[in-house]
Amino acid sequence: MRGRSAQAPDRDVRLPRARKRFGQHFLHDPAVLERILAAVAPRPEDALVEIGPGRGALSEYLLQSACRTLDAVEIDRDLASGLRERFAAEPRFTLHEADALRFDFAALAGARGRLRVVGNLPYNISTPLLFHLLGNAAAIIDLHVMLQREVIERMAAAPGGAAYGRLTVMLAPWVSVEPLFEVGPGAFQPPPRVWSAVARLTVLPVPRFAVHPRYAAVVSAAFSHRRKTLRNALRGLVSTAEIEQCGVDPGVRPETLAPQTFNALAELSKAAD
Repeated sequence: MRGRSAQAPDRDVRLPRARKRFGQHFLHDPAVLERILAAVAPRPEDALVEIGPGRGALSEYLLQSACRTLDAVEIDRDLASGLRERFAAEPRFTLHEADALRFDFAALAGARGRLRVVGNLPYNISTPLLFHLLGNAAAIIDLHVMLQREVIERMAAAPGGAAYGRLTVMLAPWVSVEPLFEVGPGAFQPPPRVWSAVARLTVLPVPRFAVHPRYAAVVSAAFSHRRKTLRNALRGLVSTAEIEQCGVDPGVRPETLAPQTFNALAELSKAAD
């Protein structure tokens, strides 16, 4: 987990400080680490990938399991140096000193087989990182991620609720989202100002529907101004008549529509200028 894991208490080493620019808060609560491990439940055939292993606390728990391999992606060079030293004798562990936003998960899956991803995703890049991972959905079995509690609520929201929005709709075709448990600020050092939560995202064998190339553009436009009606939000992309053709009232708010409806609107939409 990126910069949020703690060194085991019996290790007498100097630990790198948390860096604000990487959104680092080191997870140190053994009970939470145990719950994450239990949720992932690694199997002997599993190729695990940990995004942002930080100081290696969760990595150590994962390596105590029966997993086949553990690849870790860490951007912080000081943390990466500590990880190389800490797990030098572990043949199943491979460190990639890289930015997860640019990491080629598909290429790694080509070498390892389909991946099971674990990570405490930095709040400041959580949405683009999730989209990057789902751009490699065919390479991934599932993801166990810790995020800000409100983000997990948005990911799992149903149409019509205050939490339902762009993130919900963009994830919907490819994954099922299962919130697992919440984690308080005291589980981290330094403690964040918000609560976190862990969720399981299971990649669907087949997307829920054939996603139109303009789906993302329509969804982004629809939720760019939440107070707007669908007619106004999609002005220039989908006409009032086309919205009605989909069986939708142009005067409704976007947050009331199911993901499949946005896809139907995308099929009738015009390319953005």
